[in-house]
This record gives sequence, C-alpha cells and structure tokens, in this order.
Amino acid sequence: MVGNRAHDMPVLIFGNWGAYVLAVCMLIQPLSAFGIDLLEVYRQAHDFDPTYKTAGYAYASVRQKIPQARAGLLPVLSLIGGQNQTKAESKFSNTPQVNRDVKAWNWSLKLTQPLLRMQNIYAYSAAELLVTQAHAQFAQSEQDLILRVAQAYFDILVAQENIDVALAQIRSTDEQLELAKHGFDAGINAVTDVYEAKSRASLAQAEHVAALNELEVKQAELEKMLVQAPKALDALQSTVVIPRPQPDNVQSWVEQARESNPAVLASVAAVAASRAEISKNLAGHLPIVDLEASYGNNYFSGSVSTPSDFEMRSNSAKLGIQLTVPIFAGGATSSKVIEAVANKNKAESELEVARRQAATDAKKAYAAIVNGQVKIKALESAVESGKSAVDGNSAAYKLGIHMNIDVLNAEQQLYAAQRDLIKARYDTLFQGFKLKAAAGALSDLDVALVNKMLSRR
Repeated sequence: MVGNRAHDMPVLIFGNWGAYVLAVCMLIQPLSAFGIDLLEVYRQAHDFDPTYKTAGYAYASVRQKIPQARAGLLPVLSLIGGQNQTKAESKFSNTPQVNRDVKAWNWSLKLTQPLLRMQNIYAYSAAELLVTQAHAQFAQSEQDLILRVAQAYFDILVAQENIDVALAQIRSTDEQLELAKHGFDAGINAVTDVYEAKSRASLAQAEHVAALNELEVKQAELEKMLVQAPKALDALQSTVVIPRPQPDNVQSWVEQARESNPAVLASVAAVAASRAEISKNLAGHLPIVDLEASYGNNYFSGSVSTPSDFEMRSNSAKLGIQLTVPIFAGGATSSKVIEAVANKNKAESELEVARRQAATDAKKAYAAIVNGQVKIKALESAVESGKSAVDGNSAAYKLGIHMNIDVLNAEQQLYAAQRDLIKARYDTLFQGFKLKAAAGALSDLDVALVNKMLSRR
C-alpha cells in the first residue's frame, strides 16, 4: 500500500509564487515537448492533483484529533487576575460625608489534573480510531490517484492510436479511390466503385476528425491532474504480453479484498470508533475525580463600608480532591448512548457493504483480465487474418476478380480489429491496476512495473 505522504505536500516557504510557477513551467515544458512516461506523469499528479491534495489536507486535519483528545487527560493550568478601583461617598453615624477611594487586585494560579474521567479516556481511544479510519481513506485516495492517472494516460494513448489508424485508413481509401477512378476512366470499373470509394474516404475523414476530438477530451482529463498536459506519452510496446494475475486464483484476490481493501479498513476503524463512542457516552453516568491545586494573592486598600482605612494582603494555597457525581442531566446522557448504538449498527452495516463491494470489484477485475487476454489473442488473430484478406482482395481487384467494395470492406474490418486490439490491450492492463486496488495492494511500485512495458511512440 502507498505510504503516508501527507507531509510531502509542497509548501511555499518564502511565498514567491511567481518564481514557483516559473520553475514548474521550466520543469514541465521540456517533458511536454519530448514526451514523458507513466511514472513521471504519476509523480507530477502526486504533486499537483487538487483532489489528492484535498485528501491529504483532510487527513492532516483529522490527525489533530489525537492531541485534542489527549488534552482531556493532561493537567490544565490557568492564571486568573484582576484589578479594580472603587470611588464612593460614604456617611457614617455622627460623621460628615467623606469620599472613599478603594483599590483592590487579586491573582490566582490554578492547576487541575484529571484523576478519573472515563469519558476522556474513551474519547482518546475513539480519536485514535478515527485517525486510523482517516489513514485508510487517505490510502484509498492514493490508490484512486493511480487509477485516475492510469485511466487518463491509457485513454490518451488509445486516442492517439485511433488517430494513427484513421490516418492509415484515409491513405488506404484514397489509394482505392484513385484506383477506382483509373479503372473507370479505362472502362474497366463501374462508376459505383468510384462512388463507394468516395463514400469510404469521406467516412475515414470523419473518423479522423472524431479521433482528434476524442484526443482533446482525454488530454483535458489528464490536464485536470497536472499543471500542463504533456503532448507525447510513452506507449505500450507491441511485443509486451499482458501478464496474468499473481496469484492466478480469483478466490485469493476476493479474500484479500474483503480484508485489506482501504474502504474495508476504514469501515473496520469506524466500527471500533463507534463502540468507543458508546463507552464514552455510558461513562457520562460515572463519577469524575480531579486533583485541584491553587495559589493566589489578594490586596485591598480599604473598604467603602467602614469608616477606618486599612490595607489587607493575603496569600492562599489550596490542594484537594474534587468529586463530581452526575445525577440527572435531563436525559441527555441516555439519549447520546442510544444515538451512539444506532451509529455503531450503521457502521457495521457499512462495513458489510464495503466488504461485498471490494469482493465484487476483485471478481470483476479478475474476470476482465482473463477475458481481456482471450480477447487480445482473438483480435491479434483477426488482425493477421485481416491483413491477408486485404492483400488478397486488393490483388483480386487489380485482376478484375473482386469488386472494389470487397477491398474496402476488408480494409474496414482490418482497421476495426486494429482499433479494438489496441483498446483491449490497454483495458486489460488497466484492469490489473483495478484488481490490485480492490485488494488494497496498489502502489507506485505497480506504476513503475507497468512503466517498464512502455517505450517512445
């Protein structure tokens, strides 16, 4: 599983945003010009993808629940002080009225150390479990980043290959159109051959435009994760054989997915946290014992209620144990317990949902890999057969044995098989990523392994 990189996020220490952007552009521009591979795209997305960075900030935020909960177990030290002045006119028996000006100040240092607060102990346990849940959710966001990068990367390569296939089809239909025109001018071919060749040539042009548009769309998807989308990407080598899953046993993957999928791990932590929450609320009925210590100083310059002026200074120190026994809180404590039990039941149901979904994802990905490999073999055979069919129909057409429509149909079938083969190879490779993700085992090491299968187009 990918490690925790929440602390690796870029931080602008000096705040020089312009220089930072310039450095990024200088770094990426050469890569965009000369082409980059899957691993480099993933590294850039790891640094710049806003969705992943949001997940990292969320995890960093949740991690603060532990020190916050720990504070409920540690001593609290506070300093309280005040100063005031009182001006009054006072009149006592058989004395004239006099003005009284009294000054006073006081301060005290108070220490409270919880000795027995079960609510705080359970709250700390719940905080640790919530951070465990957040860590699993962040690990899932790391796997999601790999899947999103791989999907966008492979989609661009498929779109680029579709453009190449469309261009090849254009060249082929143009050649057939020229042959049909020469044949018609020589009185060998019918005008329908010319019309059919023109129609296929126009369709090839339309498919080329559609392929160009599809490439723009897929590049925009990748650009959402990067500062700048690269113009050239390394592609899958034609000689690469897509490997079968290891272990080559669907049940092993299903079992691992049910136990190690990040969503499952997050749900397991959520269930444990909800149980700790129940204990915390039940502890609301238990007594609270605190150790309290204080030291203070008071000063009065006099009093407005006595005719004589006198100063008073006092120092005081106190040390004791305070016991608080909850008796009745209006039913709030019992209501919180009932609420926590309901949340625990909900978390347990969500855990079962997560386990079933992980198992289903593993089964689907495994089946897609197995079926994809069968499909690849069939399409490879179809491409070879299609090439032979095109060569045979072209030769027969030149000899006047076959019609031009036969050549065009054979070429169309060949190019369709080539497109399907390219897509099947990338789809099967991507399903390998999805299988690893379902099992909670997808990491940047898998990206590096697939990256070795790529080379410059």
